[in-house]
Amino acid sequence: MADFEASESGAVWRFRSEGNRASFVAHPEVYGPQFGGYDPVDLGRGVTYAGNPRFWLVTGQRLYLFGREESRDAFAADPARSSKDANARWPALEQTLAQ
Repeated sequence: MADFEASESGAVWRFRSEGNRASFVAHPEVYGPQFGGYDPVDLGRGVTYAGNPRFWLVTGQRLYLFGREESRDAFAADPARSSKDANARWPALEQTLAQ
């Protein structure tokens, strides 16, 4: 429903309620997917692979999207290590993405 949509970073986000939309608009860095929606397991290997909204996980109060179910399961097994690897590579990989 268009009433509960917001645009952020070139993407259209749809929400179940106005309250959810308002929270996202106020703080997209908190409520949006980490790493721009790229799979953190692949980022940790130095590859940018788009996440799929069917494969997601919330951990540490952050949303992560994964390209494959196997990546989500691997991340869930050791989120601290996977996050550390992705965080280390993300700044350089982010610079290579088309803006």
